[in-house]
Amino acid sequence: MRTLIASSLLILAASSPAQIPTDITLDPVPGISGLSAPLGIQHAGDGSGRLFIVQQGGTIRIIDAGGSLLATPFIDIGSRTTLSGERGLLDIAFHPQFASNGRFYLHYSAGTDRPAGTRLGDTIVAEFSLTANPNVANNAPDRIILSASQDFSNHNGGQMRFGPDGYLYLGRGDGGSGNDPCNRAQTLDPATLVNPSSCGSPAPLNDTLALLGKMLRIDVDNTTSAGANNLCGANGDGSANYAVPAENPFFGQANRCGEVLLYGLRNPWRWSFDRQTQDLWIGDVGQSAWEEIDFLPWPLAGGENLGWKVCEGSFLRGSISQPCNLASSILPVLEYRNGQNSNCSVTGGYRYRGPVTSLRGRYVYSDFCSGRIWFARQDGNAWVAEVFGLAGGTVRSFGQDEHGHLYVIIGSGLFRFNGDETDLVFSDGFESLP
Repeated sequence: MRTLIASSLLILAASSPAQIPTDITLDPVPGISGLSAPLGIQHAGDGSGRLFIVQQGGTIRIIDAGGSLLATPFIDIGSRTTLSGERGLLDIAFHPQFASNGRFYLHYSAGTDRPAGTRLGDTIVAEFSLTANPNVANNAPDRIILSASQDFSNHNGGQMRFGPDGYLYLGRGDGGSGNDPCNRAQTLDPATLVNPSSCGSPAPLNDTLALLGKMLRIDVDNTTSAGANNLCGANGDGSANYAVPAENPFFGQANRCGEVLLYGLRNPWRWSFDRQTQDLWIGDVGQSAWEEIDFLPWPLAGGENLGWKVCEGSFLRGSISQPCNLASSILPVLEYRNGQNSNCSVTGGYRYRGPVTSLRGRYVYSDFCSGRIWFARQDGNAWVAEVFGLAGGTVRSFGQDEHGHLYVIIGSGLFRFNGDETDLVFSDGFESLP
C-alpha cells in the first residue's frame, strides 16, 4: 500500500502493481483552497503559465504562473447561468490566437439573464473578450455563438475545445432524463425529431434538438449569411454567428445538421485531444451497465456513430453479455461496469505527454463516484487499464498546463500528478517533442 501525499486522502495498491510506475504521486497543488464547485481546468496557450479554474456557479479563477490563486475572478457570469444539478458554467475554450486577440468562449446553461427566445437551462456558447487587465475579462459576451434547446436538466455534455484544425468542438449530451426517451442521439434528420411533448420533454420542437447526443464542429472565425442552409442552430433567417467547415461529414446535405461531426453519444462530459498525435479521446457516461472511453484517430473522418442508445459500451443497451450489433458503430477501447465497486460515471482524461517520464503515453481517466483512477497503456492493438488507486473523493475533471503536467479536481481540491521528470521542448499547443 502506498499513500497519496495529501491530507486525508489515500491511494490503494494497484491491481497490477508491477505495471504502475512507482515514482508517480498525486499531490495537492500548494496554496490552493477556497474553490467553489470547481469542474474544469484549462490553460490559455499564451505562454503566461496561468491555469484557469472553471467554477460551476459562473466564475472562473486564475492561478498565476507563481502558483497563487488570484482573489479577483477572471470572469463572473453568475446571472447568465443557472446552477442546479448538471447545469451551470461548464467549460472555457481559448481561441488559438488568444495571445493576440483576447477572445475566448464559454459553454453554460442559460440563466435569468439569457438571450431572447431561450429557456432556462438551454445550451449557450458565447464569445467573450479581455479588459485592459489580462487577468480580468468582460462579464458580458461580445456575441452569442450558439443557443440550443435542452430537453431535460441533465446530460448537458460540457467539454469544449479548439482542435488542431482551429475549429471549435463541442460535446453535447442526449438531452437528459434516462435512456434517451426522445431518441436524440441517433436522430440525424431534424424532420424526424420526436416531438418533445410525446417523450415528456418541456422543450419546444425545433431543429436544435437534433444537435443533442452529438459532437459538433464549427468555425467561429466566420459567420453564415441569411438564406437557405442546413445549420440546425441557425437563426430563423438562416444566419449564424459561426460557419460550418466544408470538411464536416454532413456539410450542405439535406435532412442533416451541418454542425454534426459524430453522433450516438450519451453524455460526453469530459474528452480531450492528444497534444502529440491529435487523436480524440471521449469519456462517454453510461446509463446503468457500462462506462466507456472512445478513441478516434486523427485526422477525423467524421460521421461515425458511437452507438448510444442502441448500444452501451460494446454491448446492447443495458446488457452485460449481448454484444452491440449496430452496424458500423464505433466500439470503445476501454470500458468498465457501472454499479460495481461504487463506479457510476466516467470522467474522461488525457493521454499523458508531459515531463513525467514514466507516465508518458498512458491514458489517465477516472470514475466520478468511486474516485478510482486508471492508467491505461497500449498493448499491441488493445488498451489495458490498471488501477492507480482511489482519490478519496469525487473526480470532476482533468486538465493540463502549458508544459503538459496533468491535474485533477477531486471534490473542491486541485491535485497534480508528479514523478521523475525529463525536459521537453514544446513546438505548439498540440505537440510535445523529446
